[in-house]
Amino acid sequence: MGNCLTGDVAGGKQAIGGVQQRPTSTNNAGQNDAVDFFFRSRGQYPLFSQIELSLSASDLIDRDITSKSDPMAVMYLRKKDGKLEEIGRTEVILNSLNPNWIEKITVSFQFETVQTLVFHVFDVDTRYHNVPVKTLKLKEQDYLGEATCVLSEVMTKPNRSMTLNLHGNFGAGVSRKLGTLSVQAEETIASKTVVEMNLRSVNLDNKDLFSKSDPFLRISRLVENSIVVPVCRTEVVDNNLNPIWKPVCLTMQQFGSKDTPLLIECLDFNTSGNHELIGRTEKSVAELERLCQQREAINFVYPSTSHGRNKVLKGQLIVDRFVEKVQYSFLDYISSGFELNFMVAVDFTASNGDPRTPSSLHYNDPSGRLNSYQKAIVEVGEVIQFYDSDRRFPAWGFGGRTADGHVSHAFNLNGASYGDEVVGVEGIMSAYSSALANVALAGPTLFSHVVDKAAHIASQSLSQNSPKYFVLLIITDGVLTDMAGTIDALVRASDLPLSVLIVGVGNTDFTQMEILDADKGRRLESSTGRVATRDIVQFVPMKDVHSGQVSVVQALLEELPGQFLSYVRCRNINPVGAPAI
Repeated sequence: MGNCLTGDVAGGKQAIGGVQQRPTSTNNAGQNDAVDFFFRSRGQYPLFSQIELSLSASDLIDRDITSKSDPMAVMYLRKKDGKLEEIGRTEVILNSLNPNWIEKITVSFQFETVQTLVFHVFDVDTRYHNVPVKTLKLKEQDYLGEATCVLSEVMTKPNRSMTLNLHGNFGAGVSRKLGTLSVQAEETIASKTVVEMNLRSVNLDNKDLFSKSDPFLRISRLVENSIVVPVCRTEVVDNNLNPIWKPVCLTMQQFGSKDTPLLIECLDFNTSGNHELIGRTEKSVAELERLCQQREAINFVYPSTSHGRNKVLKGQLIVDRFVEKVQYSFLDYISSGFELNFMVAVDFTASNGDPRTPSSLHYNDPSGRLNSYQKAIVEVGEVIQFYDSDRRFPAWGFGGRTADGHVSHAFNLNGASYGDEVVGVEGIMSAYSSALANVALAGPTLFSHVVDKAAHIASQSLSQNSPKYFVLLIITDGVLTDMAGTIDALVRASDLPLSVLIVGVGNTDFTQMEILDADKGRRLESSTGRVATRDIVQFVPMKDVHSGQVSVVQALLEELPGQFLSYVRCRNINPVGAPAI
């Protein structure tokens, strides 16, 4: 699968599933290498297989007036208490009542438990078509229906496929046919092999009247009983009969084996959703490799409407480049000796409230009860110290007035003039308590100083060519003064082996933190116009953890493997001792 934009962005013209490799699944019940490694090291070995689900629907109801519905499917797991836990979402397909979604949903199939899956289908409102699906508020979308099945039912079917009738409550006495939802399950393949191809076409037929075609490729795998599973779609190249597409990267999970036939369709994009077929061909990965090696082109064909032969077209598909390579996982790096080093920064600004009052997030409770910051340090510390081999953390405070009477935006939490490291969670807690007794809360709230300090450490390690990756953990109430300065610092740091994990305490409006997280699909841009090399920020509101919406382990480690892999892969850095790719 790809870590690329979904089909609801830029009017549905973006690529899906084959531009960059998705480092790890972010579904709560899917596989996240970092989370799995954390639990397994504690002797928790669940008996499960990773399953990838492909979804399609037929004859959906039309909730739009001037066009067709823009459907997206959401999958939930029904927990023992009856509550629904969201597992994953497909992309949005524009103007279609018969969507065949490319984005897969990964789930852990646990043999010993009954896993009830609930699928909801929504029509996504037009105003949200430029919003990544993971940030969509489902209450603001039109409901199209739902279906339920047990995962073991799907897994025991001959083709591991089920078609479910959609149903829903549209008011008393209202009975409507809502269409069907089909679920196709496949066990994930434990292979690191990927193929990367540069594809282009020449002499395509023109399907438009007043301009040229807007072609894109859709690649599907052909499985048993003529079932077609879409795995990848290129971006749309506007107004061009000789398009060159961005490189396509496919995993073995997507193409099956090198001899598995792939259906490659070239279509003319239409905003109505009725994309017109320009031509098609069936080739395996092995055959595409031979085309590249022999510098040959393959003609597209147009299927015959009668029982005659397919029409051979002038339009051709060309494979300019074919590379088969190994793509290492997060665990490959960590188990090889690649180190994760954490740094901690704690917010000592006055917006947290007077520590002498119970309403303060820094309240020093005489009974010994932990305040909001101490709870966050304990809960977060248990996770991060597991990944930090020496458990020695540089620890700072910011926004506090120190003993010399000056406000510091990066003071040593342990109070020492030299040496900022503390040992383990206990060390952070001890240093925090000492600082709270000796540092006055002040302000303003500036992140840029601690980000720059962390970046300096990461830069020094990079210059020494050390196999290390750094994570700056900022614990804050979220009221930020230097938004522009912080963005500038983060953009500068995006070239370094560094991630910034912001943990929000309290119930403040965390809008600024969500902007820094850049989950809206746009990377941060500095005041000088420089765009961040990659997304390095993750924001975790502790109120979501405490409300039970997500576990602290899942929340903290959700994006870290992906950020880590985006750094090492774009620099062609291999695990320690691994042969060069």
